[in-house]
Amino acid sequence: MKHKFLYMAAALLCLAGCAKKNVSDLQLSGDCLVQSISLDQFKGTIDLAARQIVVRLPEVYATSEMEITELTLSSGASCNVTKGQKLNMDAAKGIHVTNGDASLDWTLSVLHDEARITHFVLNEIYTGTIDQEAKTITAFVPKSEGINALVPTITISVNATISPASGVPQDFTEPVQYTVTNNSAKSVYTVTVTAIDKPKALFIGVPANMNDLDPEAGTACQWMLSNVPGSLYTSFADFQAGTVELDECEIIWWHFHMDGGVDGHDNFIAKAPEAMAALNQLRAYYENGGAFFLTRYATNLPSFIGATGDDEWTTPNNCWGQNEDSAERCWGPWDFNIFGGQNEHPLFSGLIAGDDPNKVYCTDNGYHITNSTAQYHIGTDWGGYDDHAAWEARTGATILGVGGDGAVVAWEYPAKDGKGGIICIGSGCYDWYSYTFEPEYEEHFHANIATMTKNAINHLTK
Repeated sequence: MKHKFLYMAAALLCLAGCAKKNVSDLQLSGDCLVQSISLDQFKGTIDLAARQIVVRLPEVYATSEMEITELTLSSGASCNVTKGQKLNMDAAKGIHVTNGDASLDWTLSVLHDEARITHFVLNEIYTGTIDQEAKTITAFVPKSEGINALVPTITISVNATISPASGVPQDFTEPVQYTVTNNSAKSVYTVTVTAIDKPKALFIGVPANMNDLDPEAGTACQWMLSNVPGSLYTSFADFQAGTVELDECEIIWWHFHMDGGVDGHDNFIAKAPEAMAALNQLRAYYENGGAFFLTRYATNLPSFIGATGDDEWTTPNNCWGQNEDSAERCWGPWDFNIFGGQNEHPLFSGLIAGDDPNKVYCTDNGYHITNSTAQYHIGTDWGGYDDHAAWEARTGATILGVGGDGAVVAWEYPAKDGKGGIICIGSGCYDWYSYTFEPEYEEHFHANIATMTKNAINHLTK
């Protein structure tokens, strides 16, 4: 037993000696800190815990060739960048610091001092339209709201402050200036609010608040409020309840998007219950001369308000759509064809032309689209419309545009017998919102979407 203890003691001494020898060979006592660093004289803020360094820059400042004008490390340390070196800071850079056998990695990035208002809502309902170039915000509210004590909810750039503050009631009888400050950046926005007694045009949807519209419909609605004088948003519930003054309303636009599509008569009834509940009011508006602009799956509505006689089963018979967050990339302009003889129709006035003058080009390379389609298949194989003439005879509408296979994708129910006119666009090319853009995306033909919309509204209201 005594010999056994001697052997164990010797083994422990041996292990201790080996451990001591291994530790002494590694030089781990030095720190690997970035103590200070500046780019183009702009000093970085160092977060020791996260090992991140952020250099704040003016809102507009070139970052592709920035010089390291200051660099201080722990005593005895070195790193993979040097003072005087030029860095492309369009993307974050890694700094590897070593000191003997120890090392640490740091992340160096830049942050522009952006001072912007990115969202502006009054009384949690009425969304202002922001012009970032002009630094102006315009908003429209019903006259019944009054404009001398509206409460704005304002979203601003990260790290920025604003005066007057968000959430503070404000008198908008005259334009109000809001100042946004963020370090070196400062912006002054002028907010103008207009009270509308009787709207000239309405964008209609399901939510009580337009901010709760899906991105596709929300983008379209924002465009209308910015570009159609006297326009307001309303919900189907408010329209049904008669809370919207219609005496001067000339047109209602419904842009109905739903991920996955709305396919057919029965599916439309199931997926648009709010519109179905307001059918009596919608039909009365139409029969009293009110016009409609109906896009995407809203093109089902005419069959339910009497535009096609008593035949409800004349809804689009060929419909589909993808999900917004996984939309398909366009590798070039998507288009549909102008139907024979309709080139001079006001809907197609002033469009940006492509190679074929008989096509309407709608998207650009890099745009992402759900291809949400509500069209009419034409042919003797199926669908109930043997040819275009048969379709016009049954629906009472005029064909304006067709797809490559001849499917009806744009059409008009002319105003007659005291009823309002209706223009429908069910082409999957008619799209307002891309959830992302590829780097090479540059809007060109996509501007035709807004032009067609303005043309349709002008034509229907004359």
